[in-house]
Amino acid sequence: MFIERTSVGLDVHARTVVACAIDTVTGEVSRARFGPQYEQVLDWIERLGGAVAVAYEAGPTGFGLARALTVAGVRCEVLAPSKLQRPAGQRVKTDARDALHLARLLHLDEYVSVRVPSPGEEAARDLVRAREDVRGDLMGARHRVSKLLLRQGIVWSGGAAWRPAHHAWLAAQRFDDLALAAAYDSAYETVVLAEARRARLDKAITALAADSAWTGVVARLGCLRGIDTLTAFALAVEIGDWERFTGANIGAYLGLVPSESSSGQSRSQGPITKTGNTHARRLLVEAAWHHRRRYRAGATIQARWNRAPAAARARGHLGNQRLNQRWNAFTAHHKRPVVANVAIARELAGWCWSLATLPE
Repeated sequence: MFIERTSVGLDVHARTVVACAIDTVTGEVSRARFGPQYEQVLDWIERLGGAVAVAYEAGPTGFGLARALTVAGVRCEVLAPSKLQRPAGQRVKTDARDALHLARLLHLDEYVSVRVPSPGEEAARDLVRAREDVRGDLMGARHRVSKLLLRQGIVWSGGAAWRPAHHAWLAAQRFDDLALAAAYDSAYETVVLAEARRARLDKAITALAADSAWTGVVARLGCLRGIDTLTAFALAVEIGDWERFTGANIGAYLGLVPSESSSGQSRSQGPITKTGNTHARRLLVEAAWHHRRRYRAGATIQARWNRAPAAARARGHLGNQRLNQRWNAFTAHHKRPVVANVAIARELAGWCWSLATLPE
């Protein structure tokens, strides 16, 4: 609820910050333009006098300004751009008008704010997202190598790909044409370097997961099939504060619920919304495939259970049974596997929430 005297909207860019302040008592509107230094914004806000609340849109500039304002004792709301109300029929868009619009929305409480992570949490997110980037780079590099060889009629048939035997086979490939040899060497070198980068990041994530604020959550999430240390740590840092959600609405936050267009007596549902955190959604969809196979508490899952409390082990066991039963029910009803897997991923998100919010 807006209780301050002055509402301030900031249109934040990499090199400029445009500010607009509305005095809710006198109706006076003040405008200013600053460079990227936070000190200039703070000095101007202090000169406004009285209680002040500030709002700006989440974006590539991060949360440094929000943290600086919070430290200075100013309430700052970082707004979700996709949830902002836009003026209908507006044909002129400027930084000053955007700042004024944000100030009005803040005063009217017509906004949805995002959670500002701590610096440590943001650093951990950068780490898992760097690993995600390397995963994508490695996939593309592997495809380029395999397709280059395929065009030459060379196909690996000695077992699983990208294992030591496959790498030895790849390293032994030779070509008489100098241009082809240079292209192949470059493509394969990219694969080797990407795998080395991924290994370094995996090691860093594993070490942080074993001794950090997320260690307990990681251990509890690991009680579910398909969620190893890397996946559990990524989910923990991407979602952050699990207490914001319930088991019923976390699926909607991750975009795992169907879109809908209904009016009157008609109801039409479409594909999932795919809103929210893309990385967390992909991890859950991949983890859901593990629940398709018959459930058996093997050595891998039991090793992860040994690192978790008894209550988490019991709940994880129930979750694994339930999700496998759901897969069997979808299969019996001849549901398409990709559709059934997304439904399992949505329910898996709820089980992850129930484990993450268990008392330590």
